[in-house]
Amino acid sequence: MVTKTREGQLLETFVTLADTLVADYDVVDLLHTLVEKCAALLEASAAGIILSAGDGELEVVASTNERSRLVEILQLRAGSGPCVESFTSGLAVAVPDIDSTGDKWPKFRQGALAQGFASMHAVPLRLRATTIGSLNLFWDRTGGLSTADTNTVQALADVATIGILQERAIRESDIVRQQLQHALSSRVLIEQAKGVVAYTHGVHMGDAFDKIREYARHNGLPLADVAERIVNRVLILSRCSVSRD
Repeated sequence: MVTKTREGQLLETFVTLADTLVADYDVVDLLHTLVEKCAALLEASAAGIILSAGDGELEVVASTNERSRLVEILQLRAGSGPCVESFTSGLAVAVPDIDSTGDKWPKFRQGALAQGFASMHAVPLRLRATTIGSLNLFWDRTGGLSTADTNTVQALADVATIGILQERAIRESDIVRQQLQHALSSRVLIEQAKGVVAYTHGVHMGDAFDKIREYARHNGLPLADVAERIVNRVLILSRCSVSRD
C-alpha cells in the first residue's frame, strides 16, 4: 500500500471539496466533508463548524462526532469560548493547552476537559469583512499547530466560506429573479387590464390605470390580482360601481 504524503492528502482534500462545489450541491454535505477531511489531515480528535444565521444566533451545523458537538453546544449556551471568540473577532484562536486557560472560558474549559480534549484551534469562516462562523479542531493532546498547518486550516475554512456564500448568493439571486419575473408578468397583466377598462369606459389609459389602482387600494387587493380578474372578465369595473360576472 502506498502511503500518501501530507501534500498529497492536502491536494486530495482540495480536489474533494472542489468536486463538491458543483451545480445543485448540498452545502451541508460540503461542511461535513470539510470537517471530516480536516480532522483526518491534521490528525484531530474531532472537528466542528458553527454558523451564524444572521440574527446573532450561532448553531452547530457539522461535526465529526458527538463529542465536538457537545463541547460547542456548551460554549454556545455560555456565549463564550474560543469558537465563539473566533467568530466575533474574525481571527484565529489557538488554545494549545485547554487546562491552562483558567477562568477565561470556565464553562468551555470544564466541558472540553470532561470530554477528554486537551487542545483546540478555531479559525473564522470569513470572506473580507463578512464572518459567518468558525471551523474548530480538537485534540486529545496538548500542543499547537505549526504555521504551515495553521495556514492550511484557514485555507480550507476559506473554501467552505466561499461555498456557503455562493450557495446563499444563488438562493438569493433565484428569489430576486422570481420577484423580477413576477413584476414583469404583473406589468403585462396591468397593461392588458388598462386596455380593457379604457375601451369599455372610453377613457385614456392613464385614467384607466387610476381606476384599477383605486379599486385595488379600496379593497386591499394586489394590483396584479385585480388586473388579472379584469383581463379574465371575472371583475368588471363600472363608472359608479363594481360588478362581477
